[in-house]
Amino acid sequence: MAYQICINPDCSHQYEIGQVLHSCPVCGELLDVDYEWDSLPVPDSLCHFDRYRSESVNSVRRSSGVWRFHELLPFLPLERSVSIGEGRTILQDARYIASFVGVDAGRLFLQYEGLNPSGSFKDNGMSAALTHGAFVGAKKAACASTGNTSASLAIYAATTRLIEAVVFVGSGKIAYGKLSQALDYGAKTIQIQGDFDDALIRVRQIAKDHNIYLVNSVNPFRLEGQKTIMFRVIEELDWNVPDWIVVPGGNLGNAASFGKAFIELHKLNLIKKIPRIAIINASGSNTLHQLYNKNNDNKNERGLRWNGGHYDKDLIKNFYDKMTSESRKAHTIASAIEINRPANLSKALRTLEFCNGVVSEVTDQEIMDAKARVGACGFGCEPASAASVAGTKKLVEEGVINKEELVVCILTGHQLKDPNATVAYHGNDQNQFNNTLGKFNITSAKFANKPISVPNDPDEIAKFL
Repeated sequence: MAYQICINPDCSHQYEIGQVLHSCPVCGELLDVDYEWDSLPVPDSLCHFDRYRSESVNSVRRSSGVWRFHELLPFLPLERSVSIGEGRTILQDARYIASFVGVDAGRLFLQYEGLNPSGSFKDNGMSAALTHGAFVGAKKAACASTGNTSASLAIYAATTRLIEAVVFVGSGKIAYGKLSQALDYGAKTIQIQGDFDDALIRVRQIAKDHNIYLVNSVNPFRLEGQKTIMFRVIEELDWNVPDWIVVPGGNLGNAASFGKAFIELHKLNLIKKIPRIAIINASGSNTLHQLYNKNNDNKNERGLRWNGGHYDKDLIKNFYDKMTSESRKAHTIASAIEINRPANLSKALRTLEFCNGVVSEVTDQEIMDAKARVGACGFGCEPASAASVAGTKKLVEEGVINKEELVVCILTGHQLKDPNATVAYHGNDQNQFNNTLGKFNITSAKFANKPISVPNDPDEIAKFL
């Protein structure tokens, strides 16, 4: 009833779910997990899932925002699911931030994935990936990471004791809040010379050569877990679909999984409306933006498109070759999306086509200003998360998003994932950015909440109260 299938329409080879594959052995394209829906007990309405929020029949249904929707990712029986309480997140009406981005009050919502056990959205996917990993009998699991994936793998390995965690990090930036999690949870941490793109190439090779289960987002089962973020969004909107989903774009796993979620919900007649999706790159790590929006060498004025699966692979290769020849590396304060060669590029193109999507980019300055506004409303997030809010502001200013439309921004990770960036911004200290984080083009801190230095004297302190 469940199987893996190549997303290349000219290939479409199918594989059993018991096979551990990260690309099609025939053509090299990415794989989906797919289902024989006609033979599965698919509900007639999404309201079917309301019962699982309070029903005590199955504790996993109640406690997991992933497995509550088991009928929509039934690649294994529910009793085989691996869960540590992921997906217990909230969709927050962000009316105070709405004025900052330029939409009407009550029309902006923040999906706060920082409430997951490891503090990021990655736990949704890790739960599903390790469910499959346990099924195939994996003893070790590995990932390349800018921080959040390693933290997620490490907490699942430490909590469940099902698997040994091995994480590969590059020699460049990694936020200490994330690295501390991998170390504290006992993961074997290997630092290699190079950036995330280098680490991903190496970990894919090591995983294949040494029979280690890979949990990066090229793993199609991981994306099955991440698609439930969209189920929870529309659940919190009383099963209504928003006009826009705005998501940071790094390795593009979220963009890929969100599109798959809506493709399947529409196919199953569980939704009629398709939301538009906006993928927001950091300007220092903007491969998708460059390929999708800019004219290129073969004069394709529209840029790179999915084109029903017949996208221009040569265009991507030429772009990457030029990037290599010029020694261009991704560089952004938003370390979680500091990726030059997104592994899920093709699936993201599919999402953009199905959801009539757009791609934009924002600067580090715009990211940190948006982050400060989010934090001032009580939902602190890591810099990459704030790209969605900064991107929404930009798209409203450009007239792409109307102020009356209902917009959901995905906040991918908790504020404590990268406390150094927060303290540097609010201290308005360029030296701290340069010395502790690397040199970034952040020249002001418009929304800084700078600490006040006063003498240790009650009367002097009182002057500032």
